Amino acid sequence: GYQILGMINRTFTYKDKEIIVPLYKSLVRPHLDYCIQAWRPHLQKDIDIIEKVQRRATKMICSIRDFDYEKRLGMVGLTTLETRRIRADLVELCKKLHSGSVKEGDFFDRYKGRRAEAKFTRRNSCKLLKRRFKLNVAKYSFSNRVVNDWNALPNSVVNAESVNVFKGRLDK
Repeated sequence: GYQILGMINRTFTYKDKEIIVPLYKSLVRPHLDYCIQAWRPHLQKDIDIIEKVQRRATKMICSIRDFDYEKRLGMVGLTTLETRRIRADLVELCKKLHSGSVKEGDFFDRYKGRRAEAKFTRRNSCKLLKRRFKLNVAKYSFSNRVVNDWNALPNSVVNAESVNVFKGRLDK
């Protein structure tokens, strides 16, 4: 990511929002987003290293260079890469659950309680159980890291008719 960003910096002298943002989205961000469903960093130092690339890209834009990072993201219409990774995980889970390609118990277990069901399923009707693991490999795997984010979604988002409807409701 840094190499491509450096190439953009050396190639263009006029660094406006209309030039840098499309170049960043088409040339740099695909490298940062590659295989994020299979591998997603869980250590804060790794997240910071990846996020620094986007930080540097927004600093290249002369007119917004002096603002803080979150303000620069809002001005150019981007979100943090961590937010993009969470969204990508939720969309992938929606595809798996709605297509029927994942059978119950393979990767995810649905919550089937009686007494605590009213309390536990307050937000949505498709709650998933989070498994406990000792190893970090399993603890931060796709099937375990996405459960908390999925369970926090409201019922209207979880019960979307299609993936595109799910994406629209998730973004709102």
